[in-house]
Amino acid sequence: MTRLLAALLLLALPLLAHGQPACPSGESFDKARAVVADLQRIVTPAGVQDTYAERIGGIDQWMQVRGKDRANPMILFVHGGPSSPAMPSAWQWQRPVEEFFTIAHYDQRGAGKTHRANDPDAVAGDMAIGRFVDDAIEVAEHLRARYGKDKLVLAGHSWGTVVAMHAALRRPDLFHAYVGIGQVIDTRRNERLSFEYGLERARVEGNAAAVAELESIAPYPGDAPITRERIIIARKWPQHYGGLNAYRDAEQDYYYGASLLSPAYDCEDRRAFFAGNVFTLEHVLDEFLQVDFSGVREFPIPVVMFLGRHDYTTPSAPTVEWLEQVRAPYRRAVWFEHSAHMIPWEEPGRTLLALLEHVRPLAVEP
Repeated sequence: MTRLLAALLLLALPLLAHGQPACPSGESFDKARAVVADLQRIVTPAGVQDTYAERIGGIDQWMQVRGKDRANPMILFVHGGPSSPAMPSAWQWQRPVEEFFTIAHYDQRGAGKTHRANDPDAVAGDMAIGRFVDDAIEVAEHLRARYGKDKLVLAGHSWGTVVAMHAALRRPDLFHAYVGIGQVIDTRRNERLSFEYGLERARVEGNAAAVAELESIAPYPGDAPITRERIIIARKWPQHYGGLNAYRDAEQDYYYGASLLSPAYDCEDRRAFFAGNVFTLEHVLDEFLQVDFSGVREFPIPVVMFLGRHDYTTPSAPTVEWLEQVRAPYRRAVWFEHSAHMIPWEEPGRTLLALLEHVRPLAVEP
């Protein structure tokens, strides 16, 4: 897989040019995973540490539920992508959060362990946003029943905000609040703002090659179709200039390498991670490019938006404008000054503080 093709994936989170990952030889990763697994063990009497497959939407979907006290509020985290499961990398930031919340992840259809567990040909016909939303609602209902929760906190990251926003609008009775991280409001506007940022930075830096490449697709997106080839160019340079990870270029070995150390993922799961990205993108890209929540004027539950000051993967301006005009029981924008798109990984401490200050009070059940 080339780096340019990779730039299409993960709602603009680029896969590194690893191609199909090989299984590492020797004992080094096994020993490292054992250390991480031991560190992660939930040993408190009231804790929960479950990883299992559940029948959701007619297929087996893999879940992970972790927390030090079952009585804590539960967060359902809808991962980004499409098809970028958080399960193999959340261990990098999640452990302190588990003291105050129980966190549930699931690998969506076409993603990671779920992609491995199901025949792609059998799933292909249901790879549409509406089906992903149905799945999220079914997962929420399952978690409520299994863990005895009246409601959950619903959190979405990147692509996951599209799925989660629809779920919250359709079934607000299931959720205490909604947390959007790297929120998608209007895909076409996001594309334009991201492109403009990359072009401006390239001009300031005197990067003639980048300027020429970006100007070759201008105006972007314009009225022309948003083809894969245009997206590749448009996203390459904003990410190079820190629009994905603040103060970094587009490389993010820390994120994709996390699965090598994750106790939740083995070699075949990692292979499915990469294969699922390609599979899912082929089926959802066109529909994703039409996403537009800007006309939503009422939101039925409290809404908290985590905004990366340097995010030019899903630029924050449309989210700020939407939040200012929407009517909701509670609205809050929380800025992360040293983050771009990967907020929990970039500022884990600030993420915990924001959850405690702005989200947990909305979710504590009597």
